[in-house]
Amino acid sequence: MTLTAVLTQDSDGGYVAHNPETGTTTQGASVPEALSNLREATELYLEEFPLESTSPALMTTFQVANA
Repeated sequence: MTLTAVLTQDSDGGYVAHNPETGTTTQGASVPEALSNLREATELYLEEFPLESTSPALMTTFQVANA
């Protein structure tokens, strides 16, 4: 199963990884560590709450006026 990972840099260092299909979120000191932790957290989530079907999340960007 292919799922989506959204990674952002944490202000305290490292990365936060989020899976929008399940809502699982975790962190790691590096991108590979954050992805590995997200994979593990998502697998545990899916053991308890299996997805019946999923399509990949669509990720895009948008602009807002400067405040």
